Amino acid sequence: MSVDNALWRAIGMFRVAAFVYSVALAIYGYHTYRGVVLAAAVLAVMGAWTALTIWAYRSPALRTWRLVAADFAVTALCLLATGVVVPTAARHAGAPTLTAAWVAAPVIACAVKGGRRWAIAAALALGAIDVALRGVAVQDALSGTVMLLLAGLGVGYLSALAHGAERRMQQAVELDAATRERERLARGIHDGVLQVLGLVQRRGAELGDEGMELSRLAGEQEAALRSLVGLDTAPTTTGGLVDLRHLLRPMDGTRVHLVTPAAAVVLPARVATEIAAAVDSALHNVRAHAGTDATAWVLVEDERDCVTVTVRDDGRGMAPERIAEAAATGRLGIAQSISGRIRDLGGEVTIVTAPARGVEVEMRVPRPRDRRSHSRLPRGR
Repeated sequence: MSVDNALWRAIGMFRVAAFVYSVALAIYGYHTYRGVVLAAAVLAVMGAWTALTIWAYRSPALRTWRLVAADFAVTALCLLATGVVVPTAARHAGAPTLTAAWVAAPVIACAVKGGRRWAIAAALALGAIDVALRGVAVQDALSGTVMLLLAGLGVGYLSALAHGAERRMQQAVELDAATRERERLARGIHDGVLQVLGLVQRRGAELGDEGMELSRLAGEQEAALRSLVGLDTAPTTTGGLVDLRHLLRPMDGTRVHLVTPAAAVVLPARVATEIAAAVDSALHNVRAHAGTDATAWVLVEDERDCVTVTVRDDGRGMAPERIAEAAATGRLGIAQSISGRIRDLGGEVTIVTAPARGVEVEMRVPRPRDRRSHSRLPRGR
């Protein structure tokens, strides 16, 4: 049973218990009522509505804000009927309303459906009706409003906590399934593709210059493939978190050396993907312009408020003004594929280069804030 289903079933159980309590209070104090028939009719409506909401809230398709609003309206009307049934003097003296604890049901429903803010709004609205019925802010009315607020806050907090635990459990299940699939694929790749690449790397040198190049490429692809099938990859969802190291490890090879922290570099999926794409563009520039013998180093630094990725090579380098000239002539590799991506993430790119001294591209991206807590997302542990 999902967390949602369990919470809505709990609301149904609360309704039944609260309705029985309301009936018991009405039987105990009916002799003071001005309209016993009306009181019985209100209790009948409460009983019918209890049965209807228990049935409706069992179906996820029916758990809409329209139903929650109707729940609030019916409860408010039943509460207002107290003003006709219970004499004014009794209300001022603190006599219980017809709904009693049953009035808390829509507050709890708002807490489960929309969180604490909606629960607080519903509690204050129903509390205001209770105070208005009594005409004065007696202790019983104020205490009832406080209890409604506490119920909404408590259930709203527990609902958010339970949904978070359910999401983490789902992620753990998906991770386990992904790990099993990766292991299955890794066995097949190891028995076939990796062995062929290893053979090409070993025998390529015997075929002359073209064979040497083929051997080098086979070695790079073998290293990249081994890194790929060895990752502890985790499934991601929209707005989910991923480890940046997982996206960068496939780029490691014989001429690309990757240095990352020991702990996970946790970032939102979109941010991590854009950073990885910028790094890939920087490495593409190394392969295209730095020279056939150039080696690149990728350094990842996970700082408190930002993540810094530096791509440095020992190639032929270039004059600093060539970056602006390339952008002006329509070659936008650095301007868009690197700087544009990082700038869209709120970061900055610093490029240091000179002829015969290689190129160093430093990309600094601020760690995104958690919208719920307004704090920076935590670093990996």
